[in-house]
Amino acid sequence: MYSPRSVPSSIVIATRESPLALWQAEHIRSRLLALYPGLKTSLLGMTTQGDRILDTSLSKIGGKGLFVKELETALESGQADIAVHSMKDVPMNLPSGFVIAAVTAREDPRDAFVSNRHRDLESLPPGGRVGTSSLRRESQLRARFPHLQVEPLRGNVQTRLRKLDDGRYDAVILAAAGLKRLGLAARITCLLTPEQSLPAVGQGALGIECRAQRTDLVEALAPLDDLETRWCVEAERALSRALAGSCQVPLGGYAELSAGRIRLRGFVASPDGKKLVADELQAEIASSPMELGAALADRLIAKGAREILAALDGPQS
Repeated sequence: MYSPRSVPSSIVIATRESPLALWQAEHIRSRLLALYPGLKTSLLGMTTQGDRILDTSLSKIGGKGLFVKELETALESGQADIAVHSMKDVPMNLPSGFVIAAVTAREDPRDAFVSNRHRDLESLPPGGRVGTSSLRRESQLRARFPHLQVEPLRGNVQTRLRKLDDGRYDAVILAAAGLKRLGLAARITCLLTPEQSLPAVGQGALGIECRAQRTDLVEALAPLDDLETRWCVEAERALSRALAGSCQVPLGGYAELSAGRIRLRGFVASPDGKKLVADELQAEIASSPMELGAALADRLIAKGAREILAALDGPQS
C-alpha cells in the first residue's frame, strides 16, 4: 500500500454524467480506494456545455474544451477535489493554477469501425454514409475514401450506436477505448490501424486534474501516473500545441514505445482531405517529449502545415 506523507480524508471527483465519463470516474475511484482503503470518496456529476449542445459539431462551438470547463470551475470553487478527463478532450494549454496530476495507463488508442452490414471501410459502397464527430477522422476518411459520404455524429456512445442501428448511417467510427470500457467491444466490426486512421492526441488515456496548490492530492495521485503513457501523451500534446491544435483543426498525433525508443507520428489536413501532410520522428525514451513533439511540428510546418491551418475558418487557440 502506498503511503504518501498526507492523504486527504475525502476526495470529491467531478465528472461528466455520460455513461463513459461515469465509468471513468468510478474506475479512478476504485483505484484510489485500493490505494487508500479508508478514503471517503464521492462523485459530483455535471452536465457540461459540450454535453448540452448536440445539434452542432464541436468544431463550430469551441472544441472539446467545452467538456472540461465546468469541471475546472468546480475544482476552483472547492466543490470538487479532482476531475477525471479523457486526455483527448483536455485543451492543450491548461488554465493557470491547474495540473494534470496523473495520466493512467492507456487503453487501446485506435479508432473502431462499427457497422451492422459491412466488414470494413473498403467494403462500403459509393455514397456510403459514415458518421463521426471528429474532423480528424473526417479528413482522413475523405482523403482515403472520397466516394464515401461523411456525416456528423454527436451524442454519447450509446446514442451514436443507436443512430447506427436505426439505419441513419452505414457505419460509424468511434474510439475503441470507449467501447471497451463500456463493455461494448463486441460491437467493434474491425479496428483501424494507425496507418488507416491516426489516433487523436491523448486518445485512450485518462487524466486526473486538480489545483496545482493541492500538493496533498498531487502526491496522493502519483501512484496512478503511468510514466510510459504520460511520456507519449506529453509528446503528442506538444506536437498539437505547436500547431495550435484543437477540435477546429484536423490533426492527429500518436506516440508509441518500442525497444526503448519512442515513435511519434503526426498529420495535419484540410477538412475535405484534399491537403494532408504527415511525418514521423523517433527518439530515445530518455529524451524530452516536449522537444520531440515540437520537432515533429517543425517538420510538418516545413511540409505546409501552416498553410493548411491558415486556410481553416474559426479560432485556433
